[in-house]
Amino acid sequence: MDIVCIVQARMGASRLPGKPLKTVLDRPLLSYLVERLRQASSLNEIVIATSTDPRDDAIAKWCAEEKVACFRGSEQNVLDRYVMAGRAHHADVVVRVTGDCPLIDPVIVDTVVNFYLQNQFDYVSNTIVRSYPRGLDVEVCSMQVLEKVMQLATKPEEREHVTLFIYEHPDLFSIGSVKQSSKESNDRWTVDTSEDFELVSKLLIALYPKNPHFRMEDVLTLLEKHPQWRLINAHIQQKAVH
Repeated sequence: MDIVCIVQARMGASRLPGKPLKTVLDRPLLSYLVERLRQASSLNEIVIATSTDPRDDAIAKWCAEEKVACFRGSEQNVLDRYVMAGRAHHADVVVRVTGDCPLIDPVIVDTVVNFYLQNQFDYVSNTIVRSYPRGLDVEVCSMQVLEKVMQLATKPEEREHVTLFIYEHPDLFSIGSVKQSSKESNDRWTVDTSEDFELVSKLLIALYPKNPHFRMEDVLTLLEKHPQWRLINAHIQQKAVH
């Protein structure tokens, strides 16, 4: 069974253009993300799915230099981009991660993937019921389910947001949720704004040089020592799906 992690990333984000290649410690955020995904034992392959927009030539160039698989497809129809990338890489199971999660935790990736493999759900994630910090998001479904969504999803927002159709139609898909006992859902470690980037930069600078394999618990411990850091992006509202 080929378990392929497909990471959507593009340079044209409205709130923080060029964010995948913004650098911390002279390395782009995408580099940290890929390095951390490579530590997940459940994944057979990692593919960066970017768009054919010329602005994303820079992402394709970085992938070529770093020997990371890259697929280019529609900028706005991200569902189509995922399906085409999955087909191109012969995926049986697709793990969805977004390019704005440079602190992704490979242990959590493995937890969500293994929960999917051990159960009979069509779709599993740690985002339906939020108990993890935003920015550690992992979604898993079969390629067969994605192909079904491709046929049924017609609204623009359903094509832009890859899994929206699934969790809005629990009558059509069985949905599994991975939760942790403690609740850190108010923490925001995703990178969507300049404030987000400021916080993630502080975290990487403090943690990575001493322990490049840091995990969620290490970030939480650091934030307990520097509670004021949480205020940097506490006011940021997540963009609405619709």
